[in-house]
Amino acid sequence: MFDNTVDTNFTPYEIDKNEEYMSDKQLQHFKNILLEWKKILMTEVDRTLHHMQDDAANYPDPNDRATQEEEFGIELRTRDRERKLIKKIDIAVTRIDNKEYGYCTSCEANIGIRRLEVRPTAIKCIDCKTQDEIWEKHSN
Repeated sequence: MFDNTVDTNFTPYEIDKNEEYMSDKQLQHFKNILLEWKKILMTEVDRTLHHMQDDAANYPDPNDRATQEEEFGIELRTRDRERKLIKKIDIAVTRIDNKEYGYCTSCEANIGIRRLEVRPTAIKCIDCKTQDEIWEKHSN
């Protein structure tokens, strides 16, 4: 359902030309996005838990049992990715609360409003992230 980008069902932030970058209003905008995203992810976790509890059966047919195990395995891998994403969301909310949000952790440059709306858990500007990906590609 979700990858590492946020659902687009929010109103993009209207930037006031005289507004300071990462003003309280901007920080609240991103905190709302992050908390809503987390709420959606937590709902999925609950849904999976109930699905696995309700649908767990000991099928006598090995093919049915294997299908169910594969289905549960896929769901658990998806939930694990979402668990990691929830951790990133929590870190982003903490950065908002500490007024550190929106600044690159490598070079301290502005990450940018539009980039953060696409990837609100971003901690690096596009240039530093690109450099990291190039380095990672060459080190593998």
